[in-house]
Amino acid sequence: MTDVLILGGTGWLSGRIARRWVAQGARVTCLARGERAAPDGAVLVRGDRDDARTYDLLDRPWDEVVDISSRADHVRDAVDALGDRAAHWTYISSVSVYADADVDGADETARLEAPAQDGDEYDYAAQKVAAEEQVRTLGERTHIIRPGLIVGAGDPSDRFGYWAAAFDRAGSEAVLVPRVAGRHVQVVEVDDLAAFATNIDLTGVHDAIGDPTPLDEVLDAFRTATGHGGDVRSASDDWLEAHGVQPWMGERSLPLWLPAEYSGLTTRSNRAYRAAGGTQTPWAPLIAQVLEDERARGLDRSRRAGLTRADERALLAELASG
Repeated sequence: MTDVLILGGTGWLSGRIARRWVAQGARVTCLARGERAAPDGAVLVRGDRDDARTYDLLDRPWDEVVDISSRADHVRDAVDALGDRAAHWTYISSVSVYADADVDGADETARLEAPAQDGDEYDYAAQKVAAEEQVRTLGERTHIIRPGLIVGAGDPSDRFGYWAAAFDRAGSEAVLVPRVAGRHVQVVEVDDLAAFATNIDLTGVHDAIGDPTPLDEVLDAFRTATGHGGDVRSASDDWLEAHGVQPWMGERSLPLWLPAEYSGLTTRSNRAYRAAGGTQTPWAPLIAQVLEDERARGLDRSRRAGLTRADERALLAELASG
């Protein structure tokens, strides 16, 4: 029986990985703090990674250790404490580690951001680069996975699901979209990523991400799935920025939209991921799953990304007024 330790295991992605390992018959232990439970069939060990002594609770050999932390000090402490006891180590990093956002078709050999140093102000990409450096000290028994935008039911970031809600809540009214010409979308579905992360025969580095797809095709797929009957009105980058609409994520944003100079973030090569057995859930069932989830959670709930319907209506009125 494979003995798996997941540093986390109660969050959205790490929980999916834990459940996948349980389903494969592994003995799964999750190290986490907080009140959330571990998936059924997994053992939960309560511990705070700010205290390196926490790893004393896990003093035994492991066939696999999985870490998704975006804090390099947490990764360093885990490697120091558990590295000698792990036969294989999987680290979930991010395509955010790459330094150049305007290079289309780039792959795993592309230039990285500078790693974070002790005392630096927190920067997600720099922390992930520094964490990768710590994992590499374990040698060839490591697998570093760099996902792109992770999507699926339950996504806490609200980026992908926003569009299901936006088209569904509009009914026969108009929906505001960004100018789509030449823009692409590139995602990885959370269960596809979890499946990839449970293959301990894999080592090295893989960008885990699906095929680049034109943004207009993806938005049309959302519109079809929801049965939206209103107009679709597009605004230019300059207009959106001038009206305080942010790209990609965050409050008062249009998710999946990136200015043209960031085109490389949605056109990366996934050749290595596909060759290693990585899968991509087709758009139609993915969007249907996300739409069902959005309806269950509430189309008009508070979101971490996107526009409220009131904001969207106000922007549409301004756009129409010229």
